[in-house]
Amino acid sequence: MNPQNNIEVIENTWITLRDGTRLAARIWLPEGARAKPVPAVLEYIPYRKRDGTRGRDEPMHGFFAQNGYAAVRVDIRGTGDSEGHMADEYLKLEQDDALEVIDWITAQGWCSGNVGMMGKSWSGFNCLQVAMRRPAALKAILTCYSTDDRFRDDIHFMGGCLLNDNLWWGSIMLAYQTRPLDPALAGEGWRARWLDRIATLPFFPALWTEHQTYDAYWKHGSVQEDWSAIQCPVMVVGGWADSYTNTVPRLLEKLQVPARGIIGPWGHIYPHDGVPGPAIGFLQEAVRWWDQWLKGEDTGVMAEPKLRAYINDPVLPTGTRTAQPGRWVGEAEWPSPAIGAQLLHLHADGALAAEPEAGGALLPICSPQDHGRAAGEWMGTGCEGEMPTDQRLDDGGSLNFTTPPLQEAIEILGAPELELELSADAPVAQLGVRLCDVLPTREVLRVSYQVLNLTHRDSHETPAPLEPGQSYRVKVTLSACGHRFLPGHRIRVSVGTAYWPAIWPAPTAATVTLRPAGSVLSLPVRDLSLPQAEVLFAPPAHGPRTPMTQTDPGMMLRQSSFDHLTGVASYVTEGRGGLFGEGVVRFDEIGTELAHNLRRELTIRPEDPLSARYVLTQSYEMGREGWRTRVETVTEMTSDATHFHLSGQLTAYEGAEEVARRDWSEAIPRHLI
Repeated sequence: MNPQNNIEVIENTWITLRDGTRLAARIWLPEGARAKPVPAVLEYIPYRKRDGTRGRDEPMHGFFAQNGYAAVRVDIRGTGDSEGHMADEYLKLEQDDALEVIDWITAQGWCSGNVGMMGKSWSGFNCLQVAMRRPAALKAILTCYSTDDRFRDDIHFMGGCLLNDNLWWGSIMLAYQTRPLDPALAGEGWRARWLDRIATLPFFPALWTEHQTYDAYWKHGSVQEDWSAIQCPVMVVGGWADSYTNTVPRLLEKLQVPARGIIGPWGHIYPHDGVPGPAIGFLQEAVRWWDQWLKGEDTGVMAEPKLRAYINDPVLPTGTRTAQPGRWVGEAEWPSPAIGAQLLHLHADGALAAEPEAGGALLPICSPQDHGRAAGEWMGTGCEGEMPTDQRLDDGGSLNFTTPPLQEAIEILGAPELELELSADAPVAQLGVRLCDVLPTREVLRVSYQVLNLTHRDSHETPAPLEPGQSYRVKVTLSACGHRFLPGHRIRVSVGTAYWPAIWPAPTAATVTLRPAGSVLSLPVRDLSLPQAEVLFAPPAHGPRTPMTQTDPGMMLRQSSFDHLTGVASYVTEGRGGLFGEGVVRFDEIGTELAHNLRRELTIRPEDPLSARYVLTQSYEMGREGWRTRVETVTEMTSDATHFHLSGQLTAYEGAEEVARRDWSEAIPRHLI
């Protein structure tokens, strides 16, 4: 029992599944829960509850316990201190285990029988997926930064293009999932289980690269396959600087249950710690949601607008952004009748205008292969240098269409769409489309973007090659956004044929030819003449922090360069001490120290897509006095015209001694990508 906060924290308990596998759980109980049962909130992820997410878990789940909920944080099978093997992400077995975990929770004397499930990213995904399984005790979920479409809107593919973050995340997973079980919990068998975990580790990046269309692999766990399967209330949260924002409007539109959405300016961070700020009282919002559906109290959440969204104001396009000016707005319904399409037509002279182009001019574009260096990171996480920078760096490699200076403000909320009439000179070609705000001082701020593999123009499930020279009408739906274009600013849409280092290049440097007279941009414009709902949030709150000490400040490096001797463009990032340069930390209660170093090097020659090369080097060290382990990995990706080539090497150490090694080398056929 924590006497200051009247919370009982159970450091570890075992949940034994029907097949005998034990899952490790950490639990926060409010005062009196053993005598008077309370509802429970479950978070179920593979990132080590004992140390990996301890700093984040404590103030969040402690807050729930302070407000009358049992909070249960469980390591997925084969991860953290849980037994068994994890063969892949989002398997049916993961969901099956979750159903047993929920049954176990409801059988505990401190649980009233009502359970909520929550999480961000992986746990945001699986609470949607588990909700589709309809366990009786699951009364509501709260999903943050998740997806309803595992192919179109996850870290592997985007618009039918292979994301380079597929290798980044797959490599991180190699290190994450070879972290050892803690001897203090697992006992003398920890080493044997650790070595077994390493021996059965899949080569994640290759596993995901093999599935290059929306096939059964991706359909499994994609909520869009059956919206009606979810029958409990859903709160969904996103952030404009994150990569999963499209889920929010789609869930609000498609779900057939009570649903509410919040989109803030944040990256991939829970909103009570949200960056770019302003952060909000997200934990209070979560408690209101739980009180409504787990305790049966009318907290007024269903009287809130269906979508509460932050409208970004323009800022200078700097790579580091800790605060985002703007304002909160509310839409009572979604889709909102207060939002209409404003059409802007592309013109051959580079204009973007209300009137259609009358001529028949054609505009060819073949972007250099390093086009996209101002894109920033695919997924913002609140670290330095990750945001899109001045887009003038990329405007030189694209076709740009720009309005005159605006006479009045235009506020957009939703997904812009660009319809293009085009042809290409190769069977496989890419588009990178950017919507930008041109400031009066001439800097160019990216507002939204999308990439598209043109072989996926009609279907992600059954792509088809382009017939060179044939005209196609293609619609590109940009990522949802909320932005205010101010008077004196100009709106720009830009079209290129590469987007490096975000996506892997097509096998040839295709030229795409646009016909502006058949091309139009549609913006989701809010009607500002209508009454505007007032949206207010409480300031951020937290439960008790976990005692921790930073033993090294860490470092973040992020730079792009061009070698004029070799003709090679490079993009390099490096985080020392922590994945995003946050430094080495020690959790004082358990004496465990964590250090994660990761370096990415992406190189390409602007004229040659087959010169692309990506090398990722990392080390993950953890331990304490008398127990230290380290995992080192090197992964690499190249390609030729017909195959992707992925290789990897993993070495594990106990102290200074090498105890295990894995090597992978795979050639994966390219399927119209």
